[in-house]
Amino acid sequence: MITYFITRHPGALQWAKQKKLHYDVHVEHLLSLSLLNKGDTVVGTLPINLVYQINQKGVIYVHLSLEIPPALRGVELTAEQLDNCKATLERYEVIKK
Repeated sequence: MITYFITRHPGALQWAKQKKLHYDVHVEHLLSLSLLNKGDTVVGTLPINLVYQINQKGVIYVHLSLEIPPALRGVELTAEQLDNCKATLERYEVIKK
């Protein structure tokens, strides 16, 4: 079982390092679901439709959740700013109706 950290943001990588987040593989983008296997874990900020698809494969999804004020939307955040935005890791399972 492999833990993937999916992010293109240097601040998120720095934040993960400071928090001693364990992951086996870092990739900037999830370009193919074929690399994921049942029991793997994906950490990141993915669109809900991708979360659904990886959940269907038996992959665990852990979301990097933030409370971003309007002034910081679209800004490349530092690890310190992620802390200020109350960054947390939350596990999600998505169902489609």
